[in-house]
Amino acid sequence: MTADSRGTSFAALHRPGEPLLLPNAWDHASAAALAARGFAAIATSSLAVAAAVGLPDGAAATREHTVRLARNLGSGPFHLSVDAEGGFSDDPEGAARLAAELWAAGAVGVNLEDGLGASELLAAKIRAVKAAVPGMFVNARTDTYWLGDGDEKDTLRRLDAYQQAGADGVFVPGLTDPARIAGLVPRLGAPLNILHSPTGPTVAQLADLGVARISLGSLLYRRALGAALDAMTDIAAGRAPGGTTPSYDEVCALERSVPVSRSANSAG
Repeated sequence: MTADSRGTSFAALHRPGEPLLLPNAWDHASAAALAARGFAAIATSSLAVAAAVGLPDGAAATREHTVRLARNLGSGPFHLSVDAEGGFSDDPEGAARLAAELWAAGAVGVNLEDGLGASELLAAKIRAVKAAVPGMFVNARTDTYWLGDGDEKDTLRRLDAYQQAGADGVFVPGLTDPARIAGLVPRLGAPLNILHSPTGPTVAQLADLGVARISLGSLLYRRALGAALDAMTDIAAGRAPGGTTPSYDEVCALERSVPVSRSANSAG
């Protein structure tokens, strides 16, 4: 499958009422394990990438690490979308260069966020990315609910600007109220992405609301850290740790199922 056809195939997975459930991986093993469970598309998590190397999330500090992970995962048997914060640059052309690197690495999607900064800046980044890599699925995130007070008028204003700039999908993390989600869907021209919350609507409920994409964000990474801590607590107390524990051989097999690296010049 060519890069262009992979991009088209990835876009087709965004179906209102039959949403793409998109898990977020943080390394080879987590991506390979999720792919083995049948997930056709996998994203990365900016928090997981940052935490793994001891750098802050959302501070444009992990460009190199994000690109490296994309190169390692880009030839996997799944569509890859990369969480790229705000494009790791205040310069739209810098965001476009990043998108081109990710595309060459095998990614077919990129998530760009406004961090509640000026909507005009993210719109300019989206235009630059789409001009440089037309086939890249750009998921434009507004943080009006994640970092702000959930102002509906501002949310719509930002999402309209991002759609007009060429965004293929829009993302509103932190929005969990069913009535507000249902009210937002018909006012959009692009697929709506919602961040799954353990205390929010279920996958089935989000589907009924017309959501087209459900992201897990850093949830799986944080659950993995929690499981490690719980296991150590059990062991220290003389108990057998609960939960699923893949064997050594099973983990080795997962690592072999995703190539270690990918040529930066490859576009497939």
